[in-house]
Amino acid sequence: MKNYQKIVTAHPVGRAVANTLVLVISAFSVSIALNWFLVPNHIFTGGFNGISQLLSYASEFMFGQKIDTGIFILISSLIIGVIGWKMIGSRFTILSTINSALVSFLVIVIPTVDVAHDKIIALIIAGILMGFGIGIAMRFGFSTGGMDIVAMILQKKTGKSVGTVSNVVNAGIILVAGLGIGWPSALNTLLNIYITGVTVDAVFTNQRKMTALIVTRKADEMMVALQKDLIRGITVMDSMGGYSKRPSKTLMMVISRVEIIEMQEIVLSVDPKAFINILPTTEVAGLFLDPDRQVAIKTGKEKLEVEEDA
Repeated sequence: MKNYQKIVTAHPVGRAVANTLVLVISAFSVSIALNWFLVPNHIFTGGFNGISQLLSYASEFMFGQKIDTGIFILISSLIIGVIGWKMIGSRFTILSTINSALVSFLVIVIPTVDVAHDKIIALIIAGILMGFGIGIAMRFGFSTGGMDIVAMILQKKTGKSVGTVSNVVNAGIILVAGLGIGWPSALNTLLNIYITGVTVDAVFTNQRKMTALIVTRKADEMMVALQKDLIRGITVMDSMGGYSKRPSKTLMMVISRVEIIEMQEIVLSVDPKAFINILPTTEVAGLFLDPDRQVAIKTGKEKLEVEEDA
């Protein structure tokens, strides 16, 4: 994964192949977690995959016939994908929707088998698989379902953070599981969601904003390329190589976690020798555009007016 950016920058076809490979690995990881460990043991995951599991169980109770979890994942992913594209747009929305649709297909075709034969082992392995699938997707610039898209939409409407929205949804899943199936199932679900979160943090990062320091000798070209696709402020500082003694420029910009891959691809396409250092950012005060405003500025619906770059 460390050499991914260089490969896809040099070869556009390689970018499509790499994205496809990550999509498949991520979707398989999530699907196996669902069909081999969670569903057979009445353990639920978080987000819309967990909601789809609940709807699947509810369909058997209401209609006497269980509708596959994958059907509900597919329906939710398509609806959220369309709404997200209209309100947010971006590569993130497209790839996240494709990934969720692939998960739904695999959940339908992969047989449901209790591989673990033990609920504790099942929830641990499922949490690791689910966390790996989500984490690797995030590392390559997209997600595995609609929760991140919904959170982005609600962020503008309600002002709630992504974490707050996800926590409310997951708490609802745990409560419904406890009331509808039993509190042991709810507790197992809680543990599974926790392990999934820990694994995601290990594979990716739990920081939503990152600071990128880019050292380059092509600062002007770099700024034009970055600001064409990423609506972010850039601070430019004079610098010099400690070994070469050659003058350079250091560009500093604060970006969201889903913009990391796109930023790296742009930087290396302009200057393959550029040095990139990405740091976690605890808090940002001042202008930091959400996805909705970025799309509005890109499409000319809104004009960006700033006094100071980030």
